[in-house]
Amino acid sequence: MSKWLEVAPLEDIPVLGSRVVDTPDTRIAVFRGKNDQIYAIKDACPHKQGPLSQGIMHGDSVTCPLHNWKISLSSGEALGPDEGCTNVFQTKVDSGLVYIQL
Repeated sequence: MSKWLEVAPLEDIPVLGSRVVDTPDTRIAVFRGKNDQIYAIKDACPHKQGPLSQGIMHGDSVTCPLHNWKISLSSGEALGPDEGCTNVFQTKVDSGLVYIQL
């Protein structure tokens, strides 16, 4: 059974930035886009497990800080010539609070 986990107030996540949420099972990077879109993705690049939370967000993707792999924040798929995938999590904003579904 999945549950919603409160992350933070929307204003606490910088635009084009991220926050990290540690759960018992994994570490999740939560990103906020230019128009307040929220994305949640496992904080590990499928290439060498680089910390995606420390990467640069552009549009609906993030560039891994280790080897410049671009990862789609909506699907978790590597973009371009690279291949691989990481987990994504459903998100919602309710009353100004960001939630992720575990």
